[in-house]
Amino acid sequence: MLIIGQGLNIAALAKAARNFKEKFELEKDAVLKIKAARKVVDNVINSDKAVYGINTGFGKFANVSISKDDTALLQKNLILSHACGIGNPLPIDVARAMLILRVNALCIGHSGINLATVNLMLELLNRGITPVIPEKGSLGASGDLIPLAHMCLPLLGLGEVFYKGKRMQSKIALEKEGLAPIELGAKEGLALINGTQAMCSILALALYDAKILIKSADVVSCLTIEALCGIVDAFDERLHKARGQLGQILVAGNLRKLLNGSGLAKKAGDSDDGRVQDAYTLRCIPQIHGASRDALDYIEGIVEREMNAVTDNPLIFVKSGDVISGGNFHGQYLAIAADYLSIAMSEIANVSERRTERLVNPQLSNGLNAFLVKNGGLNSGFMIPQYAAAALVSENKVLSHPASVDSITSSANQEDHVSMGMTAARKAAVIVNNAAEVLGIELMCAGQAAEFRGADKLSKSGAAVYNRLRKDVEFVEEDMYLSPLMERSRELVRSGEVLRAAGKVN
Repeated sequence: MLIIGQGLNIAALAKAARNFKEKFELEKDAVLKIKAARKVVDNVINSDKAVYGINTGFGKFANVSISKDDTALLQKNLILSHACGIGNPLPIDVARAMLILRVNALCIGHSGINLATVNLMLELLNRGITPVIPEKGSLGASGDLIPLAHMCLPLLGLGEVFYKGKRMQSKIALEKEGLAPIELGAKEGLALINGTQAMCSILALALYDAKILIKSADVVSCLTIEALCGIVDAFDERLHKARGQLGQILVAGNLRKLLNGSGLAKKAGDSDDGRVQDAYTLRCIPQIHGASRDALDYIEGIVEREMNAVTDNPLIFVKSGDVISGGNFHGQYLAIAADYLSIAMSEIANVSERRTERLVNPQLSNGLNAFLVKNGGLNSGFMIPQYAAAALVSENKVLSHPASVDSITSSANQEDHVSMGMTAARKAAVIVNNAAEVLGIELMCAGQAAEFRGADKLSKSGAAVYNRLRKDVEFVEEDMYLSPLMERSRELVRSGEVLRAAGKVN
């Protein structure tokens, strides 16, 4: 992967962060930009001018001058004092994404980093040395100080890393790879930890997964529609064009395509019970899924701009030689985007769980066996998977309370409004994972229901999805250990397997 400081997108980041075989290098122009910005820092060090973060203290200590002899120690102290994270380590893919995004930002040439420091960061990525970064502690302004400080500890031979499947001291992993720690120069510590890369990494990977899930939701819902002999009139193209909402139009088009040729889905009035319309959880799938799709498109724009942004402070402008202090580290954009993702994916899970309820509830399932099992009473069937789905959607509702509306002061009230973007991103990632579980339960139940209804009557797409499900998840004749089936079904949704089985889904 050639890192150039621009044009990085979510799909490329997810691929690189989750693939240890990916190799990274700097684009030649990026190297020149890094060197040019570093010269500006060197000039400041040799002058008498006070410049925040280079020869001053930080936060409330911004007015404290630092001597030329102490500028390097200042940067080391910054990393050491800020590496005070709490909790379990962030997932390895998130930690790798943080390194990638930080290098990408440094390549833009406004940070004043030394090239050797960036090269060592690339070596960590290329050699599979991943910093251990505690998940809690960031206020989301001044950026993700605490998690980024932990990310930087291995550059100094400090802290811990994951290496070849083991957690160990950074110094040991570096020695095994023949790498030497570095000593940070002036401004380098601040250039490394003052930014939004932790919250951005979590949010970017969660969004990548959410975009797979939201397409999978269309596919899963169609299998449910067929199993419930749903009414297709609600997906008529004219109806959705009359409203004009883009996501809604797109989802309705997917449903028409996926349900084409179904022997189970009905036209209004053609069902055995004479129904002319369905409940909202079937009839309004385009409106519900579509709203979340449009939300994800908006979030993607915010996140991808942030992935290619300079978010440390102060910033160096090579042409003029100016070093300007501002607030690009403030994570409000990402905090609001993460809260929006939480809401959007909570709704996908909410409506999925309600469809599952219709599948298992004999009063709502249009004639299916109660809880989708033979010999009900002796067997509970799929009664309890719906409980699990209900628990997750209720958890999502709690987690969807916005973090971005919260703030707390820090650094003696110098930093008196913070974004809580890291909290928002972490919550969003949990909700996305919960949504995958809930959709997996719906898929498993819909497949069971389709067999009762007559799998041979499914549409071409529905049959393909059903057959793919059956490779991993068997029909349940009588009560059995269901958790493994739920896990397999979830992975079919999370991995995009159901999408591949269904054919092209927009």
